[in-house]
Amino acid sequence: MPANVIDTRELPVFSLAANNRADAPLPVYRLADNTYFLFGNIATLDEKNRGFNGNAGFVITDEGVVVIDALGTPQLGQRMIASIRTITDKPIKYLIITHNHPDHAYGAAAFQDLDGITVIAHPGIVEYNNSSTMEESVAYRRERLPGDMQGFILPRADKLVDKPPFAHLRIELGGQHFDIYNTGRHHSYGDLVVHQRAEGIVWASDLVFNQRTTYMGDGSSAQILKAQKWLAKHFADARLMVPGHGSPQTRPFPMLHKTREYVERLRKEMQQAVQDGVSLYDAVQNSRFEDWQDSRLYEENHRANASFVYREMEKEYFENF
Repeated sequence: MPANVIDTRELPVFSLAANNRADAPLPVYRLADNTYFLFGNIATLDEKNRGFNGNAGFVITDEGVVVIDALGTPQLGQRMIASIRTITDKPIKYLIITHNHPDHAYGAAAFQDLDGITVIAHPGIVEYNNSSTMEESVAYRRERLPGDMQGFILPRADKLVDKPPFAHLRIELGGQHFDIYNTGRHHSYGDLVVHQRAEGIVWASDLVFNQRTTYMGDGSSAQILKAQKWLAKHFADARLMVPGHGSPQTRPFPMLHKTREYVERLRKEMQQAVQDGVSLYDAVQNSRFEDWQDSRLYEENHRANASFVYREMEKEYFENF
């Protein structure tokens, strides 16, 4: 694990044993006096990371703990609780699920039965919980990680951030305020950004990526750009930005600009391919971003992104024809 996580180029490389106890704590980094970060492996799910391939964090206040995302399996959720308990015995009062993707949400099963907890999510989680996408995702993880998925239940929400785009729900705990923004359906069935006001920390989730190639298959590339523009303007003076994958950064947040440039570039390329009558197959085969090839998950995600964006551009082309 890197010695430091803020603005680092180092990446976590670790292996979790299948027989690790559910009460074994995970590595935790301190981002501020009361704020802690769990640094996920930057890789697809496998038997080594066991679903710990996304970031999460928690904030300790005088009255309790606010948790932001829950990692990727019920066992990881239990281990995250164990990690919190190595630092504080204050009650866990809130779990904020930034979006429904498994690497951020499936650990929620471990939190949901805690006394006095309120789980907050985007309204899109309701649609996701009734989708074939969810069924396939759960089946895949149960096949790959049967022990880690024991006790899985669908993430539930006690409170939905049912606000207009870029409006927020505010929660207060122990004198600290957290603004939870509805940032639309840009990456998943519905996405949230959390502003930890006192510390100037923005938990941007998968609206930005650091040290890896983004994935766009469940969202909207146009909405990504709209939300990233809002993020850059609204939080230009934030002290720290925490992505859903990769290390946190201080301003001017180069990961935000790099992610946006990737999306803009791919949209432009696929738009031109559609206008020139290039087939989907050929457009995807011909799409090679040489300067991104050393980025983690480029090979896994770029072709899928190109295919997704081509179909978006094709739809826009014929709607405007």
